[in-house]
Amino acid sequence: MRIRVGHLYPDYLNIYADRGNIAVFERRASLRGHELAVEAVGLGEKLRPGAQDLLYIGGGQDREQALVAADLQAKSDAVHAAVADGVAVLAVCGGYQLLGRGYHDLRGVDLPGVGLFPHETVAGDRRMIGDVVLDCELEPGERRTLAGFENHAGRTQLDPGAEPLGRVIAGFGNDGESGYEGCRVGRAIGTYLHGPLLPRNPWLADWLLAQALAHASGDEPQELEPLPDRLETEAHAVSAQRARDRGGRL
Repeated sequence: MRIRVGHLYPDYLNIYADRGNIAVFERRASLRGHELAVEAVGLGEKLRPGAQDLLYIGGGQDREQALVAADLQAKSDAVHAAVADGVAVLAVCGGYQLLGRGYHDLRGVDLPGVGLFPHETVAGDRRMIGDVVLDCELEPGERRTLAGFENHAGRTQLDPGAEPLGRVIAGFGNDGESGYEGCRVGRAIGTYLHGPLLPRNPWLADWLLAQALAHASGDEPQELEPLPDRLETEAHAVSAQRARDRGGRL
């Protein structure tokens, strides 16, 4: 099957090797006989209705976020419509912030957000950097761990009742205090974990691919055929152990 990916602002939001997430999607889809068709969606370009099964937006520094924020807000209706239609989303770091209601940077500038995720972000004066491990439950009764790397000054506050991506076992997470990391709205996932995220968390890559395939086919998500993930499992274990050795929140 052909999985259509809309990669938002790859020329701007591409810090910390987040492009590697696309490479993981391509490889894991290909090993199962599927084709990944990636379309860059840049400044001034529209998100065409029905043209994507998965949307991806990576991270950037304040300068790059400021360059794309207004253009992304202009795509707000299209993003909301896509998610309502069942399109999967992975938003990382700066992209995660901009898919909330907005980001207040250190210069006092308010960057508009899309409002997909129920949160707001304010820049802090101390960066939260290091390995992090989360406890996640994307499917009822299926608890998994996510391991990654975070490097952000933004403090993201989820609205009451919002669904986080996971609970922080070790690391900082959204704000260094709440014990939550990321946010989930249906098939849309936002997170501060990058470096990139998916090579050491193949189960999350497969979950997102399954959601995208469900959208492409019009069926319910199906469990994907397992792959031999020995190296990926080792990478996950090393990252998770580094986070546990590092300790807790602020």
